[in-house]
Amino acid sequence: MQINESTENYLEMILILKQQNGLVRSIDIVNELGYTKPSISVAMKKLRENGYINVDENGYISLEAQGYEIAAQMYDRHQTLTKLLIAAGVNKETAEKDACKIEHVISDESYQCLKNYFSKIESGAK
Repeated sequence: MQINESTENYLEMILILKQQNGLVRSIDIVNELGYTKPSISVAMKKLRENGYINVDENGYISLEAQGYEIAAQMYDRHQTLTKLLIAAGVNKETAEKDACKIEHVISDESYQCLKNYFSKIESGAK
């Protein structure tokens, strides 16, 4: 399975919902992302078949190791990029939307450099 933006978004959303609610079902993803139930069902089947998630007998979704790794990376990128954009003067709503787009296309090298630079700025300001 090719890891694309939508796959990263699904995995990240599962992680976020798990942190917020403790348990995650497909309907939670539908409600959060606004996609149709059939679309989410197909996506969850592909994620499960490729070893990114597990769905138990009650329909609760959990991340497998490789799914968690991708989700955590995307979530870290999203949070860091959002903070960086807000610190640069972008309003919160725009920063959230832009961070969601940037997190999928930025190279690891550029992201790490931005993250390190932002960390230095944050620690120096305190």
